[in-house]
This record gives sequence, C-alpha cells and structure tokens, in this order.
Amino acid sequence: MVIQRWQSLLLLVAAVMMGVFTFCSLGQVTTTDFTFNFTSMGFTYEGEATDGAPTGAYMSTWFFFVVSLTSAVLLLIDIFLYGNLPLQKKVAWLGILFIVGASSIAATLGYTAIPGGTIGWSTVIICPLLALAATLFALNRIQSDHNKLRSVDRIR
Repeated sequence: MVIQRWQSLLLLVAAVMMGVFTFCSLGQVTTTDFTFNFTSMGFTYEGEATDGAPTGAYMSTWFFFVVSLTSAVLLLIDIFLYGNLPLQKKVAWLGILFIVGASSIAATLGYTAIPGGTIGWSTVIICPLLALAATLFALNRIQSDHNKLRSVDRIR
C-alpha cells in the first residue's frame, strides 16, 4: 500500500513557509525620526547614519525568533514520523500551535512595540497562513492513512 506521500510534501511546504517567515523581513515601522526594519530577530534602524544618529539593533525579540524557528523545525521533524501516525498527528498539532503563536507575536510586536510608529507589512506576513493551511491538509492526509491502515488491520 502506498501511503505517506502528500503529507510529506505538505509538511515540507509548511516548514519552508515558516523558515521564510523566520528569516525574512516582515515589514518596516516608520516613526517621525526613524524607520525600523522588523524581522523575527528584532527591530533594527534602517539605513546608514552619517550624522551620528543611532545604528544597529533597536530592540531584540529573541522569543519571537525561537517560537517561529521552533514551528519550522517541528514541521520538518514531523515529516520523518510517518512510522508512528498518532505521534505524527500530535506533533503536527503542536506545530499548528507554534504557527498561531508566532503569528500572534508578530502582530502584537508590529503594532505595539514602537510607540507612535506605523507599520508597513511585507508579503512575507502571509507565510504563516500558508503554513497553517498546508499543515491542516497534511493532518487530513495523515488521518486518511490512519484510516486505511485500520481498515487493512480489520481484514486480517
């Protein structure tokens, strides 16, 4: 019986989407004085200061980076758990929890971290939504495989 193909591909797509979300720029926060680049690792000043203005990191958000990277790693590990379908489903649900957590943290930081700033989101912000959809479809395929294996066990 051929099983375990589509969910591997879907989980790989979800892991790649969360990897892109983790390592790419999520947007820019603009204030009256500065423009900040927003990534999962924090807020940094944009551009090179020639007049002695501050440069480098403004605020570090290591907790956001850890949650986002953990979701990508969990989804990647989940691909190789095909031998134990109940564990694979549990890890997929845990991955979904981390995806939702990373999205919530991104929204909260984007809108509240820098007072008086307005955020312009990049298109990378839709990656968690795509990862969530791919993981839910993968869970559907995992359940389908689980049902197939149970029906074969009933026949024996």
